[in-house]
Amino acid sequence: MGSSGFVFALFFLVLLHLGTHRAKGWWPEDPTNGFISIPLNASNLRVLKPYDLPLSERYSFIDGVHRFWVFSTDKPHSRTSKTHPRTEMSISVYYNTSGVWQFEGHGYVPNGTSSVCIMQIFGASGHATTAMMRVYNGTLSYYRSPVLVPYIYDRWFRLNVIHDVDAGKVRIFIDRVLKLEVNDHGGPSHNFKFGVYAQDGASYYMESRWKGIKVLKKCD
Repeated sequence: MGSSGFVFALFFLVLLHLGTHRAKGWWPEDPTNGFISIPLNASNLRVLKPYDLPLSERYSFIDGVHRFWVFSTDKPHSRTSKTHPRTEMSISVYYNTSGVWQFEGHGYVPNGTSSVCIMQIFGASGHATTAMMRVYNGTLSYYRSPVLVPYIYDRWFRLNVIHDVDAGKVRIFIDRVLKLEVNDHGGPSHNFKFGVYAQDGASYYMESRWKGIKVLKKCD
């Protein structure tokens, strides 16, 4: 076999190897396949921030990047709220008891931000939320466990969260790799939020950045 034939055979074997891995589910998939993007505009997006501060002191949107920050000593988002401080974007595309819905965004969490929720599905039965992605000392987890990524600080990552309302399932992808599938918490309506929302034991300063935000719905 000549050198060109050897190279071709080697190339064919590599393709066969990759195809086998893909068939076994080892190859990263695109979780948005089969979904359509729902148009978003300013009317769909509302920032929740400490009620006594102007928006510009806790949120910025520059060059396509949403930046959220909050301090553990800040006020909640309303005078009547008893929750921890937050600066979050609430996406007012509510979905109810049917369909398969998806959040997609590219997130970034700087070193030092800890004990904070950076993304959630709001709405549940007997709970406030159906899902929460939290950061504890650099670890990204689903609520407190299980761990999704051991160390998430100081890098951009792609987050896709799929809520199959009909099946009662939530699937979480990081950088196109399925990390977790769990049962949801029920409830009549839900919506997506992202930013920073302090949890018990939060660091004094919390920040996250987001870009490429999408809400998608599975095609019928």
